[in-house]
Amino acid sequence: MALHHFHLKADWPGGRNEVGYIESDKLKTEISIPKEMNGPDIGTNPDEMLLGAAATCYIISLAAMIERANLPLKELDMESEGIVDVTEGVFTYKKIIHRPRVLLSSEADVGDLNKLNRLIEKAEKNCMISKAIEGNVELEMDAETYISE
Repeated sequence: MALHHFHLKADWPGGRNEVGYIESDKLKTEISIPKEMNGPDIGTNPDEMLLGAAATCYIISLAAMIERANLPLKELDMESEGIVDVTEGVFTYKKIIHRPRVLLSSEADVGDLNKLNRLIEKAEKNCMISKAIEGNVELEMDAETYISE
């Protein structure tokens, strides 16, 4: 078993509406509460970071599975949406919706497209961030898959 360690340093100067800073190996940014939650909206925030972690983990997992399946990939992009519920002052991250758009090259056939659609669902279940939030945040997939003309 291999264990990988990731480290992050956070500095926070004071109260709720202050602006802090986080730094890890590749990520260095200011942090604050977003405007949607009546914060100063400077830098990023936990809601964006969770969405970013889920989205990047998913798209990398999907790309790796497409490559291992030898599918003729032409284009892969995605938009993701995070939904946070605020009820009686309690913030709850309810749902993440991934909307991958995958275009296979013209050499692909219907069998390849069917395999791709299975991989789209499988990638979500294999992504470590999806596994980490399972049971706490609903994950929804709204994929568009095509074969190039």
